[in-house]
Amino acid sequence: MRRRVLQATIAAVAVAVILLGVPLGFLGADMVRQSDMRSLDARAARAASAIDLRLQLGAQLTDRSIEGYVGANGEIPATVVVRTPDDQVLRAGPNPTGRLVSVEKTGSSGAQVILYASWWDLLWRSMRIVLLVIGAALVAFGAGIAMALWQANRLARPLVYLAASAEQLGTGQVRPSLEPSGVEEIDLVASELSRSADRMAGRLAAERQFASDASHQLRTPLTALTMRLEEIAAVSSEEEVREEARISLEQVERLVRVVDDLLAASRRAQGGTTEAVSLADVVHQQQEEWVPTFARAGRSLAVDIDPATQVLATPGALAQVLATLIENSLKHGAGTTTVRSRTSGPSGGVVVEVGDEGAGVPDDLAPRIFERGATSGKGTGLGLALARDLAAADGGRLELAQRRPAVFALFLAGVPASLRREVVLPRGAVVTTDGGRGRRR
Repeated sequence: MRRRVLQATIAAVAVAVILLGVPLGFLGADMVRQSDMRSLDARAARAASAIDLRLQLGAQLTDRSIEGYVGANGEIPATVVVRTPDDQVLRAGPNPTGRLVSVEKTGSSGAQVILYASWWDLLWRSMRIVLLVIGAALVAFGAGIAMALWQANRLARPLVYLAASAEQLGTGQVRPSLEPSGVEEIDLVASELSRSADRMAGRLAAERQFASDASHQLRTPLTALTMRLEEIAAVSSEEEVREEARISLEQVERLVRVVDDLLAASRRAQGGTTEAVSLADVVHQQQEEWVPTFARAGRSLAVDIDPATQVLATPGALAQVLATLIENSLKHGAGTTTVRSRTSGPSGGVVVEVGDEGAGVPDDLAPRIFERGATSGKGTGLGLALARDLAAADGGRLELAQRRPAVFALFLAGVPASLRREVVLPRGAVVTTDGGRGRRR
């Protein structure tokens, strides 16, 4: 939209400049030329009158007596030639060369006065008006571009905020707060978006409450049923009864797991746990936890995170993923472990890289490193698999970016730094976390 507004405004200014500036330039040049020709004609008439007066008085005529008509004080230089009735020729001014323009006047005494001026001098005086018009057109064109940029930014900025707010509505917790833009149509869309956010938040809250109630209501009878079956299996003396009780217990446990999985999947599908998180706060909290452990192992943990970086993530899940990657580097890596961040792509994504100076990941393990149970023998093989699932639940992804030395890359959705935080992010302070260590590989 910004580009289209710029193109439309610049095209309008260009058309106005061409339609008004070109005729004005030609008209001004023609008026200057006519004015110069009238000035030469008037000068020749004055010279003829002066010659007539001197002839009537019987004064002597010389070349010096007509030098005053050559031109001065900004007048066009001209060569003056006078022929008296007795065939005397008087001349003053520069010798005429090149293309000339002449003006001739004859006095009452019969004296003939001719003024010769350079055609190029007349053209240059006319062209100065054209150049002046061109300069004014360029100034108008520049002012039009500046106005177009201002207007385009004024219209596009609230639309960018709307797009960012609409994108964050999918998180379920970020409720946009948009300031009035002054454009009626955009403000109407923003108001409707805010009302939709309120309705969505209410529905999500009701769904979460229902999920919690359903979980409680289902777990209570299932727990009671489990206890009853265990009691039957314990007090019964018949082998057949105990076997049936054991099978029933397995079915109940499977049902409990199914209920838990369905509720967890529902929460992930709602996407209602992500928040605007300060990445530096999460990383520095992990640094405080792990630096003593690294020091005891004779290693160091370095952090290179932009303090202004904001990401959309679940605070506890993000802390869990980082803790898993840091501990994985401590167990399997060597040298300094570095946690750094960088931007990724035009969408404002953020990549968090965790790497060390160790031997890296074995070739046979690298293709299946995120599979459950895949390990080099120093862990359970669950940590990285869980970390990958936690990253995917927040709309990110976890990858092995480099094998030797090992570098893991966590891709997250970032909040664009060009947007005002008080407009795009939720009201209140940026979320900080106290996420701890979880299950590792």
